[in-house]
Amino acid sequence: MTVNSGSPGWYLRRLSRMGPREVGGRAGDAVRRRRWRSARPDSPRVTGARFTAVLPAGTIAAVPPDAAKRLVAEADRLMAGHAEYFGVDRDDLADPDWWYDPKTGRRAPWGYAFDVPYRNEDAVGDIKQIWELSRHQYLTVLAAAYAVTGNERYAERVAEHLRSWWAGNAPLRGVHWTSGIELGIRLLSWVWIRRLLDGWPGAAALFEDNPVALNQIWHHQRWLAAFPSRGSSANNHVIAEAAGQFAAACAFGWFPSSTRWRADALRSLEVQLRNNTFDSGLNRELATEYHGLVLELGLAAVAEADAAGVPVPAPIRRVLLRMTDALAAVVDNRLRPPRQGDADDGHGLVVDGEGTDRWASLLATGDAVFGRLAWWPAVTGTDVRTPLLAALIRPYAENGTAPAVSRPESRPAHFADAGMTILRGPGEIWCRCDGGPHGFLSIAAHAHADALSVEVRHDGVDVLADPGTYCYHGQPEWRQYFRSTLGHNTLQLDGGDQSVSGGPFLWTRHARSRVLTVDTSDASVTSDTSDASDGGTARWCAEHDGYQPSVHRRRVELTAVSQELRVVDEVRGGPRRAVRLAFHLGPAIAADLVGNRAQLTWTRDGEDRSATLDLPGQLSWRAHRGESGPPLGWYSPGFGRKEPTTTLVGTGFADGAAGFTTVLRFRG
Repeated sequence: MTVNSGSPGWYLRRLSRMGPREVGGRAGDAVRRRRWRSARPDSPRVTGARFTAVLPAGTIAAVPPDAAKRLVAEADRLMAGHAEYFGVDRDDLADPDWWYDPKTGRRAPWGYAFDVPYRNEDAVGDIKQIWELSRHQYLTVLAAAYAVTGNERYAERVAEHLRSWWAGNAPLRGVHWTSGIELGIRLLSWVWIRRLLDGWPGAAALFEDNPVALNQIWHHQRWLAAFPSRGSSANNHVIAEAAGQFAAACAFGWFPSSTRWRADALRSLEVQLRNNTFDSGLNRELATEYHGLVLELGLAAVAEADAAGVPVPAPIRRVLLRMTDALAAVVDNRLRPPRQGDADDGHGLVVDGEGTDRWASLLATGDAVFGRLAWWPAVTGTDVRTPLLAALIRPYAENGTAPAVSRPESRPAHFADAGMTILRGPGEIWCRCDGGPHGFLSIAAHAHADALSVEVRHDGVDVLADPGTYCYHGQPEWRQYFRSTLGHNTLQLDGGDQSVSGGPFLWTRHARSRVLTVDTSDASVTSDTSDASDGGTARWCAEHDGYQPSVHRRRVELTAVSQELRVVDEVRGGPRRAVRLAFHLGPAIAADLVGNRAQLTWTRDGEDRSATLDLPGQLSWRAHRGESGPPLGWYSPGFGRKEPTTTLVGTGFADGAAGFTTVLRFRG
């Protein structure tokens, strides 16, 4: 089934979320696209180009042996033609078809890039499957394997695939020239491929001495300069565009326009990193994986600047520092961050093998670049990327900007601007409470209708889980479910969502939330801790207006001594409303529901664990698992993947009576 995101109604809804400046900019883009249809110049002639943005001596020797072992194992799988993208196993990577979607079996049509209906799965296939391979991040893995081992077969495969891609994807032809984020990430990959292949005798012939490569690099940058993401679309995409453009203009600064492209991209990066980030350091999209993506892209851009000797505006480093501290603050004891908002497994720079912890890697890089604070969680894992980035990025203290930003003296628990609160208790209880904005910008593209939802873990195991994302295009009923109110641990009224969707990446009405109370153990949140481990009670209360004229208010209390989490929901004002209250259990949790009590059991590190979930008696409770008509009872561990899990749904009515109280008790 095709997502109808190109219908006249969708365009009208999309237009309604734009301001006059954005409309004017997009009109200019449309004119430029028509003009470019018949005007595709070759890149300026380049002579005497040299690649100088190399890794400092000794960098590769600093890669930990176990991280190098994982990298080489991954590279060998790729050399054998095997990879897995978004739940689909591929065995064709020895000689890939760049336009083929293995999920649907379709092949994207040829033609002028801006004529390709890439959102239409019936015509093109699953666009994420097609685009992912052409980000060339699997080639950065192969190039890193060459750098670590010196084995030229990895380098030769990289060269073979790049030449194949360049020959099969002429500028402005086909699906790989339709989206700026793809061009930006691909440029960043090419920069790192050239850097990691620097010891290979064929590196210069593949890049700076290759007219085809030069033409591709120039056209990518010309495209990004002409068609930046604008207005309501200036989210993580514009960061990827600016970072890729900047990286290429630094490392491949061989063209007459390179100086201008570099300056413009750096300016954009400074503005957009600030625009995309709350003062607290959390990403404004309120989608955790995009926090990771933006942080990776920002660090990679700073690495290129420092490698090229280009001064970086102090605000860029400060934003990346705040993002790193915020990440350290919100992860659980197993270094897992919240599962909030959309997640599509997107990465900025990939040089590691399977089994490398993305979030531990980012914190390790943050430690190397900014210095860890005393309250940061310990990072014991290793990775390849950290020593590579740390070799290029000047340590923060050496840039003369360290005194300009105040870093938290203790672990923050409440991020007022983002509306996120983390309650922590004994037995490694971790609870995220959501009382923040619906999403970022007027379309809130990557938001979910999850106001006042909670996410609860015990020693890193999802107990009350955020189900995730699963898909973007092609399966509208699944896209709708995974971002719906019913798809989250919160209250639904009259069968509708709190916010109104206008398409798979468009919300036309946003619920407004506000946090009313945050305190712990009779202490104010200004103590920067919501930790109930001292025997006290951590409290949070918030409300939202998504069900006007009613208001949904929720209170959450985490009591240390009893290891008890209490959730109280109230529907204040308005007429009698039909209620559905959902609690989504993690995939590791087995549930035995009798009446309004569920006994929960699971295993962690070979040890049996358990909890009791007492549900509101005013509602009628039923367990759902793996249902598809309509979807209910699913968990998505990653993009394109889903598995059955248990969802407990209580149905009834709210008519001004006492609140609905849920109590989760962990057993010590």
